[in-house]
Amino acid sequence: MPFSATGGLGDVLGSLPAALAATGKADVRVVLPLYEALSNEWRRQLKEETVFYVPLSWRHQYCGVYSLVKDGVTYYFLDNEYYFKRSALYGFFDDGERYAFFCMAVLEMMEKLQFYPDVLHAHDWQAALSVVYLNCLYRCRPGYENIRTVFTIHNIEYQGKYDFSILGDVFSLGENEHTLMENDGCINLMKAAIECADRVSTVSPRYAEEILTAEYAHGLESTLCRNRGKLSGILNGIDYVYYDPQHDKGIAKTFTARSLHNKAQNKLALQKETGLPQREDVPMLAVISRLASHKGLDLIADCICRIVEENDVQLVVLGKGEARYEFFFSDLQHRFPDKVRALITYDRDLSKRIYAATDIFLMPSRSEPCGLSQMIASRYGAIPVVRETGGLYDSIKPYWIEGTTMHGNGFTFAGYSGEELRERTQAAIAVWRDPNARKALLTKIMKTDFSWGTSAKRYLELYATL
Repeated sequence: MPFSATGGLGDVLGSLPAALAATGKADVRVVLPLYEALSNEWRRQLKEETVFYVPLSWRHQYCGVYSLVKDGVTYYFLDNEYYFKRSALYGFFDDGERYAFFCMAVLEMMEKLQFYPDVLHAHDWQAALSVVYLNCLYRCRPGYENIRTVFTIHNIEYQGKYDFSILGDVFSLGENEHTLMENDGCINLMKAAIECADRVSTVSPRYAEEILTAEYAHGLESTLCRNRGKLSGILNGIDYVYYDPQHDKGIAKTFTARSLHNKAQNKLALQKETGLPQREDVPMLAVISRLASHKGLDLIADCICRIVEENDVQLVVLGKGEARYEFFFSDLQHRFPDKVRALITYDRDLSKRIYAATDIFLMPSRSEPCGLSQMIASRYGAIPVVRETGGLYDSIKPYWIEGTTMHGNGFTFAGYSGEELRERTQAAIAVWRDPNARKALLTKIMKTDFSWGTSAKRYLELYATL
């Protein structure tokens, strides 16, 4: 963000580099493909740096390097229209070749620009080969010998798996790298990066523990256990400038923890926009998510009918995904036309209007490396109801009262159970209906610090160990 992004990784790489640069302790440079999605607004600001050719097996492909400085960070965009001028960022049959080209180009670019970083920080499988190529092909060259590497796993489910028949032809590696690249009988780019990197991080402390087990590691548990000494978890943050209810021009009425009464104007505006009855006194529940089972949509489907039927509430669902869930929520709207709206789309601006309007935010994921939605919802004054997994466990702690002391900043449950989700949602509704309890809890929720400041310091400490 804001150049080319489709999800949480795009958000993180739009925020973390600027937070690192703001400390004044790092010269931060980000490299990404020059995707077709980059708007003309940004293209007009690009400065051409150099042109060279990338050796990748038998290929000798053009690469142009363009730069742009934003928020103290230098961004390099690698241009090759054959690989990157496409209708989407990824999801193509030749993604392995596209990102092999990208990773090789990153290493070649260092020599052309005469900029050799102290730390190369690669994110997810698409950038994994940059760590592998550095260790296997470039380490002996002048300038590359002292570069240290960090590999961050944002979602271990996506690993970059390929057949060994393309090891040389596509990835420009030989039989000497066979053992390094192999996991479960195939090439696994993430596995190789874990083995090669000096440090491996993931996006929450809890997730760093979870991926050491077969339940969460998707086949990489033995690799991670073998490398657990270099594994750590650092919780992501959110962009406090982009997600700011006090100055957000995209919502109906700005508000803060001290002016929570203004939040209701956003609910009335969303009710009008979606055709729901306009009422301040009804708690609005929301789900903003990819509609997929691992996001806990099966739990929501298991209990939401009962919640809607038995309570005076409204429910707004925003997202696209598996057809069965799109149909389920569309049907739920048909059954409860005055209580439910199913918005089967991806709309970033609409999502912010929903965050600003909603009172209770549901996020019962089966697995969640970090999750940003619960943080954004908290920032906009919604009570989060989450399952205790990954970053949800690290960011949302259970609400309870001990005498005059309030603990926690949301409602949580441990088991993967629709009944537990229903019970915790009912508890959140009960607190919302108590004006004093609601104000006290929302004030605490909105003051919880989910900014990048703390996380950036943790990353700088990690780099310092290298």
